Amino acid sequence: MLGAIVGDIIGSRFEFHPIKSCDFKLFTSTCRFTDDTILTLATANALLEQRSFGECYHDFYRRYPQAGYGQCFSRWAATKTNHPYNSSGNGSAMRVAPVAWVADDLEQALDLAAQSAMPTHDHPEGIKGAQAVAAAIFMARSGAGKLAIRDFVTERFGYDLQRSPARIRPGYAFEVSCQKSVPEALCCFFESSDFVSAIRLAVSLGGDADTQAAIAGSVAEAFYGGVPAAILEEALSCLDPFLLELCDRFSTRYLADILG
Repeated sequence: MLGAIVGDIIGSRFEFHPIKSCDFKLFTSTCRFTDDTILTLATANALLEQRSFGECYHDFYRRYPQAGYGQCFSRWAATKTNHPYNSSGNGSAMRVAPVAWVADDLEQALDLAAQSAMPTHDHPEGIKGAQAVAAAIFMARSGAGKLAIRDFVTERFGYDLQRSPARIRPGYAFEVSCQKSVPEALCCFFESSDFVSAIRLAVSLGGDADTQAAIAGSVAEAFYGGVPAAILEEALSCLDPFLLELCDRFSTRYLADILG
């Protein structure tokens, strides 16, 4: 869950200014949290408070209306509707990480991921993207190796996860659909050697950098046993007291025993 926030903040300055290299400074004065962080923490809040996901997404939008949401989500949230808009966008995947830390088993992780997607992303690809990321995180935090995670996600969801970032990067551009951004983010995790390299690889694709770094970072956090302390501290310094308190509550309840 913290890995998604870190990835979002590091990737934020590249969302509309793509880079095709892993050689960049992780943090600058232009780094900020975006809708990826807000909605990840809205998902966390729903789980902590046992509230509906949709209700929390509406509430957090009203609290942070200028966080860079997609147009369809903004219309949905601003009108307080309870009707999903059949989105296949990667918003369902960017916000799903907390469910994988709460779930007691893989099937529960998949079920909670679908529930978290449904208020907005009820298109089959939107649900699939959320479930694929949640499955990868849950398996990683449970001790599965990369090969086992890749095999499960490939078989269950049909994604091509055999590509390297070097193969994806040259022809890749900004893409917000789950089916054209989630597999690519996961490929960056599979290629990574540590948490930071997963983030760097995701940003280097030159696509939807903050979201793809959030996805790769969320899996990398679980697989590599957390986020390096100095990097986490720098990222969390970008959050306001409300978001920091929510991070602390979720981490204390769900992450402390697992990540040590």
